[in-house]
Amino acid sequence: IFCGGVGVEYTPHSEQLKRAAAKHLIERYYHQLTEGCGNEACTNEACGSSPGFQRMDNNAAAIKALELYKNNAKLCDPHPSKKGASSAFPENSAKGAHNFSACSNGKMNHKDLQPTREDFRDLNYLTEEKVYEILSLCSETEDYSPLIRVIGRVFSSAESLVQSFHKAKQHTKEELKSLQAKDEDKDEDEKETASGSSTAMEVEPEASASSADGPSHGENNVQKLGPVEVSVDIEAVRRVYDRLLSNEKIEAAFLNALVYLSPNVECDLTYHNVYAADPNYLNVFIIVMENSNLHSPEYLEIALPQFCKAMSKLPLPALAKLARLWSQYSADQIRRLVETFQQLITYTVISNEFSSDNLVNEDDGVVAATKCLKIVYYANVLGGDLDMGHNEEEDDEPIPESSELTLQELLGEERRNKKGPRVDPLETELGIRTSDCRKPLIPFEEFVNEPLNDVLEMDKDYTFFKVETESKFSFMTCPFILNAVTKNLGLYYDNRIRMYSERRITALYSLVQGQQLNPYLRLKVRRDHIIDDALVRLEMIAMENPADLKKQLYVEFEGEQGVDEGGVSKEFFQLVVEEIFNRDIGMFTYDESTKLFWFNPSSFENEGQFTLIGIVLGLAIYNNCILDVHFPMVVYRKLMGKKGTFRDLADSHPVLYQSLKDLLEYEGNVEEDMMITFQISQTDLFGNPLMYDLKEGGDKIPVTNENRKDFVALYAEYMLNKSVEKQFKAFRRGFHMVTNESPLKYLFRPEEIELLICGSRNLDFQALEESTEYDGGYNKDSCIIKDFWETVHSFGQEQKRLFLQFTTGTDRAPVGGLGKLKMIIAKNGPDSDRLPTSHTCFNVLLLPEYSTKEKLRERLLKAITYAKGFGML
Repeated sequence: IFCGGVGVEYTPHSEQLKRAAAKHLIERYYHQLTEGCGNEACTNEACGSSPGFQRMDNNAAAIKALELYKNNAKLCDPHPSKKGASSAFPENSAKGAHNFSACSNGKMNHKDLQPTREDFRDLNYLTEEKVYEILSLCSETEDYSPLIRVIGRVFSSAESLVQSFHKAKQHTKEELKSLQAKDEDKDEDEKETASGSSTAMEVEPEASASSADGPSHGENNVQKLGPVEVSVDIEAVRRVYDRLLSNEKIEAAFLNALVYLSPNVECDLTYHNVYAADPNYLNVFIIVMENSNLHSPEYLEIALPQFCKAMSKLPLPALAKLARLWSQYSADQIRRLVETFQQLITYTVISNEFSSDNLVNEDDGVVAATKCLKIVYYANVLGGDLDMGHNEEEDDEPIPESSELTLQELLGEERRNKKGPRVDPLETELGIRTSDCRKPLIPFEEFVNEPLNDVLEMDKDYTFFKVETESKFSFMTCPFILNAVTKNLGLYYDNRIRMYSERRITALYSLVQGQQLNPYLRLKVRRDHIIDDALVRLEMIAMENPADLKKQLYVEFEGEQGVDEGGVSKEFFQLVVEEIFNRDIGMFTYDESTKLFWFNPSSFENEGQFTLIGIVLGLAIYNNCILDVHFPMVVYRKLMGKKGTFRDLADSHPVLYQSLKDLLEYEGNVEEDMMITFQISQTDLFGNPLMYDLKEGGDKIPVTNENRKDFVALYAEYMLNKSVEKQFKAFRRGFHMVTNESPLKYLFRPEEIELLICGSRNLDFQALEESTEYDGGYNKDSCIIKDFWETVHSFGQEQKRLFLQFTTGTDRAPVGGLGKLKMIIAKNGPDSDRLPTSHTCFNVLLLPEYSTKEKLRERLLKAITYAKGFGML
């Protein structure tokens, strides 16, 4: 029920007339309660005109009206004074009286009854013109109650909204003529408006057949999809909202209607499969979401959460169609939709005290709003700058299965993720991936909700993510709302649990086979031969049992006493990276202008060496270590399955990019002025020229104004893909050996993968100072601590990097910046000549209480400058 009408269930045509009659009676009871019959001496206790009647609010009146209808209670006839006072629409009064009489079993004569407020009571759908007509009449009398009631009735009924604001061009010429003829007959014969709306509904499903079929679920090439056609005139809806929302009373009608609409819609979608019966049911959500006031405080308490719950019940094809439709919106319109759902999430989070005992995952409003935000997210991707082609081919050889499969089957457990990494169902339905989008309509960062990230219990959320039950929602299934720090924590849990699983499996194998197996991925290396020792060992493991790569890494430097609790691994990775990217080895080329490395197509190293480099990169992510690698973004896009294209050259080969860009923009005669062909020249390691034909017989094909785009595309394809195909495939294969079962690709975008591997380049030591903790007698007000931070802040950029290297084992900030580092400074005795020392595994700096600031600076600089190797303290 609703304020001014009843929100009826969406029903087939055969029951519409029965429902219309019942609805009309309930409306009469409602108006009797809220306005009375006009007879001041009325004796009906359920009439607002009765002297002893106690006034009630709209919600209570709506509930009471339903009770009166069920009990067949007395219904007053409108008093003559009431009739006369409300006769504002004389031109429609005869028709209105006729309709009212029909629904009241003929008890009243339409010649005697001309009520203003009855004129639109059987108006069960709206058009833009009808709204303006009613608005104009209301403006003349300065009484907006008829319009408020119409809005209440239509906007609280899914059936009415489905029929409202249709655009004429939806119909074929024949259907349009037929519909107009029926409308004319209806007006001439003064038929009931309810019958008219039934006729409209009979025509509409035929008109929307193409819309119902829509783009087939199997269509994956979004670029070929034309505009998504829906029967509702969205521009008309926007104009109506613009006119009406400025009036506070009318705005309240929209709010109240939404409160009553949402539960009925949720019920329809949950139990009656209404979208399958009529795809135009989607109009309900299209129309409501055009309300620009949805993010206002008055909607956030009840109306919007309930509506989000209803929207989240839409079937997958409907969600996909809505995403395709919204993808046609402008950036500002997408931003408004995002802000609507974000406001609800933020409002709910800050209004409640969520904790491990009261999880935000269990709040229906937040969960529903997040699911709705996912629709907008994919609309933002679809509406952006798409690159649907240029996908990397899958590896020819499948990555060897882990031994975990056999053991879990022996234990009676079903292995999860057999089909590879998880993929979002809506992503599959749309045939789109986030990595396909070069530039979204609005930045991805606007979908992140920081207040939600602050209260999210990631250990619990990760558990729900792995269990995949309908009763428990995981925000990891909507990674766009999580920041990189939160997602990194989820990845950390996944990696650690996988390590524990490998350890458990190793223990079981030891029991079954009676031989001692190592539960860790143990590497014993010599500093002077780190590449030989490490890569040979990793190569053996990759060939014999790739599952061992998923064990926790444990590094030991020969001749050193350091025990690896994380710090030794950090230094190991740094030393390996330094050696691998040494330009003397020749595996990678180095660009002095960009300070970036690229695969050397002329490298003498075999594919196995590049595979091992991929393994090292994967191990770094798996063991939560940051690497000092300098790749262009196209490498991370290729790791996520996208080939390099011309625009990627701007990052990886900027000089070449500018040359090709100039070629494309050249206004003269390319063939005569530049005299270039489809044959290009490269140099090998020794500077010898190597010729390559971009097309067969390329040396004989001149580049012209007509074919220069083809030339540029082929040139980029060669530079970024074909020339390094063997090297990159081997590199990617090694990377996937470690990360193939990880949710890495599901959670992170290419730019976030880079952040994950390389850490942040921004070193905010102020944030580090604020997050540092103290032990052993020190606190932030200790004199030496104040001197310490003054000294560190005075360091140059290189000295600050050395300090980070000395204290944490890496000179990069983790994901989220230095504020996430949690460094500890502990007292290491009184003043002495001892140098500061550190536990890089735990980010602990042991600092003697030096007597002067000068001594502190001298000792600290010496320690960070000459630090190398591990020992036991």
